[in-house]
Amino acid sequence: MSARVELYVYDLSNGMASRLSRQLTGRQIDGIWHTSVVVFGREVFYGQGIMTAAPGRSHHGTPLRVIDMGETSLDEATWNEYLDDMREHYTADKYHLLDFNCNSFTNDCIGFLTGSAIPDFIKDLPADFLSTPFGAALRPTIDAMFRAPSASSTPTPAPRIPATQPVRPDPNPQLTASLLQAIANQAALPELPPSTSTSTSATQSLTGPIHLATNSASFHTLLRTHRAVVAFFTQQSCPPCRVIEPVFERLAHDTTNNNNTNGKGGLAFTKVDIGVGLGSALAQEFSVHATPTFIFFLDGQKVAEIKGADAGELKTQVDLLVWGAWPPHPHTSLSSRSLSFSLAPILFAQQPPLDALATKFSGFIDAYCEATSADSAWGLDDPDTGGNKVKALEDVHAAKAALTGRVVPFLKARAALLSNSNGASSNLALKIPIDPSMLAAFTRATEVLVGVLKVEELFPLVDIWRLALLDPRVGQFFATQNSQPLNPIGVFLAKTINSNDASSSPSMSRNYTLVLLRLLANAFASPEFSLLMMNSGGLRGAWTPLLVGALLHTDAGVRTAAASLAFNAGAYGLNRRSSAEEDGDGEWEVEMASALVEAIDREIVNEDVVHRLVAALASLLRLSPFHEQLGGLLEVLQAKDVLKRKLAAGNFGAGVGKGGVRKEEVRALIRDVADKLCP
Repeated sequence: MSARVELYVYDLSNGMASRLSRQLTGRQIDGIWHTSVVVFGREVFYGQGIMTAAPGRSHHGTPLRVIDMGETSLDEATWNEYLDDMREHYTADKYHLLDFNCNSFTNDCIGFLTGSAIPDFIKDLPADFLSTPFGAALRPTIDAMFRAPSASSTPTPAPRIPATQPVRPDPNPQLTASLLQAIANQAALPELPPSTSTSTSATQSLTGPIHLATNSASFHTLLRTHRAVVAFFTQQSCPPCRVIEPVFERLAHDTTNNNNTNGKGGLAFTKVDIGVGLGSALAQEFSVHATPTFIFFLDGQKVAEIKGADAGELKTQVDLLVWGAWPPHPHTSLSSRSLSFSLAPILFAQQPPLDALATKFSGFIDAYCEATSADSAWGLDDPDTGGNKVKALEDVHAAKAALTGRVVPFLKARAALLSNSNGASSNLALKIPIDPSMLAAFTRATEVLVGVLKVEELFPLVDIWRLALLDPRVGQFFATQNSQPLNPIGVFLAKTINSNDASSSPSMSRNYTLVLLRLLANAFASPEFSLLMMNSGGLRGAWTPLLVGALLHTDAGVRTAAASLAFNAGAYGLNRRSSAEEDGDGEWEVEMASALVEAIDREIVNEDVVHRLVAALASLLRLSPFHEQLGGLLEVLQAKDVLKRKLAAGNFGAGVGKGGVRKEEVRALIRDVADKLCP
């Protein structure tokens, strides 16, 4: 007689992941999923060992979702025998939030019961998280939370988060700590009843992401979801297996902690105990007749096999598998002093007379208020909207008060401290506290004023924001405040798009475009806001068209600002790729490479602009995962020739002035980009 099998799904973050994930990771993660199996009237799950409870009565509460996984033809006695075998493997000290968790257990159980697997959105969550810069940076902290105790110690029931553990990048330490602690508290279980507790003191921890496969379904799921898999066929009664197992676990830890093999579709190590579950049937499927046996898979296909406990051969085959799946980037062997330039962002820190700037902008605000009041006095208001205009005027007056009474004084205090520091570190300015309510009021004021003033009247406001974003705490505020729906860059970019559609005057376009580009460049002062700037689903799609057009602007100041923004974006991407923290966006990189080559070709006046453009191109190309695609584009654009023409003397109309580029460091950079990065 068959029995119904259900998957109970819980969110360990209690909704925090859905609210905070985009600002912390740059992508939406709807939950930190915990799952359990419900069959034969019991809910079975893994935390501090294998636990059972009445359905929906565990400490996790009521499930968010109940997924029907079909029926099992196995009887309850067989199921209980399987769980008894699994208790020796799924012990409390082996639990790890990312590598060996409740979902590893339920996927194995579902495969045993029904031959299917848990949904991909649950199974792939750890890899999706680790593929983000934030996830990769948090990996050491999570490892510390779940690091197993020694054989002589007792595991801690609820792991605590190290209070001073450094994390890079951490947009908001308080939010991060709250999120991780909520997950840890939910993942950990209360004291276990004697009837269901299992001894863990003698069990060696799985310190690397080692999966267990007890049936064909879970094993083939692993093959399907990972580019490369190393399978270790073992059994408890095998002495050579016990000898080689620590080597296998160390290789798993060392190799998968290499970010090049992390993430979705990465490298997986799995153990198949032929004496547990349907492990013997899995061994027969792959013609394994002796243990230990290691089988290596690439893209689901068997590529190598080792029989016996040969540690040296095991390491060699793992290295060959990794090399075959992720061959080294051709740029890794490049050695060039000129290409080793600083990736620090170019910032526009010029301090204008703030009182004069505020007075000028106040004049624009006052003129709007006077004109609006005059319309009302002459009866020009629409009767249906007259009340709205009164409210709008009140909002404008409040916006002006916020700017002149709170924002400008803060910026003046910051500027005074910097001017008195005699060239000391700008970190001194961080001593001035920032009131979050001031930043919220600043944003609200910006939204109001952008909605009522003309574009040519907004450049003082954009310049005030340029100065504010020099303080990285300002960018951090907008990157981490989930309750703050707007940020100034989004507001200004929306106004830019609307004004371009309205065919604004050239002089207005120049002033507004110049200060907006400088503002965008300064946004990279904050690592947290940089993530939002480069998020393909967020701000990047809005500012890229502005940048591409500005690179070819007739005004040298606009081109300089545009080249600076292009460099900041390229340097940010190269910095991430150097840390293997992101894969990039091929379509965007192609668009940027094309725009940069054209801008370099057309720049015949300003050597400094050429320098920034070439450095931006170098940052974009170096270590790009799309180097083959970009190489074809660069050949079509004749990028090598374009670059070398900048070096030639007397090449009027193609070089830079009559003598070409003069600075030797710029000439060396151009030569290396042309010869080493361009086909």
